[in-house]
Amino acid sequence: MDQKSSSVNADGVFEPFHVSEVPLEKFEHGERFGIGFQHLSSFGGGTQLSVSMEVLQPGKQANQFHYHMLEEEHVFIIEGSLTLRLGAKSHVMSAGQYVCFPAGQTVGHALFNHTSEPCRYLVFGNPQPHDVVVFPDSGRVNVRVLNESYRKSARMEYWDNVDTTGPT
Repeated sequence: MDQKSSSVNADGVFEPFHVSEVPLEKFEHGERFGIGFQHLSSFGGGTQLSVSMEVLQPGKQANQFHYHMLEEEHVFIIEGSLTLRLGAKSHVMSAGQYVCFPAGQTVGHALFNHTSEPCRYLVFGNPQPHDVVVFPDSGRVNVRVLNESYRKSARMEYWDNVDTTGPT
């Protein structure tokens, strides 16, 4: 049986669905990073809000330590436990706990499963095509609208490299 790509019916109406109908996608990079996720909102026709069910396996980190300038993220733990790195602090989170990462809060965050069991949680966000994402550990800055990344250390002042001696 073919797996559906959305909950839309023959009349173009997005109908209710069970999470088991949503394709499971996986991301892995090296030994450290890896996650399984189901993008519920896009399956259900959503475009303004992102909702994903994620499963973080033991010993894995979901994403690089980062923060967003325009996007807001929310995490609600459904089952299991993980460690949230939030700035210079770490917080153990378990089922029933929730955290918000407001847009523009210049404190990085990352999720790591420190346990021997998978951790399942929901991630909510508001996708922003012009977002800027900062990765404090690597010094990388991603400018989404340009689909490019830069080193934060290559920072320039407004008048750097500008000839101010006369008209052009």
